[in-house]
Amino acid sequence: MSNARDIIVRPLVTEKTMSTQDNQNTVVFEVKKGTNKIQIKQAVEEIFNVKVDYVNVVNQKPKTKRMGRYVGKTNHLKKAYVKLKEGYKIDILADK
Repeated sequence: MSNARDIIVRPLVTEKTMSTQDNQNTVVFEVKKGTNKIQIKQAVEEIFNVKVDYVNVVNQKPKTKRMGRYVGKTNHLKKAYVKLKEGYKIDILADK
């Protein structure tokens, strides 16, 4: 297994993810392609010193975008929705 910090790329901070963090105690991370749920769970528990209840993974396919006559694609993302056990919390904005 690779380093835990290599698996978790960055936390995703949007209005939707902050709402799920407050209401459902779920944190959303962008993770490295090719990782599975077990590796993501172990990495989050190691980095943030919390207990993880379960992990859901979403592969976001790239979208086609146009800028005038030029056509391109957005980046592929692999998102991990990490549900924390009761009593544990990760404050993403305080880590800055």
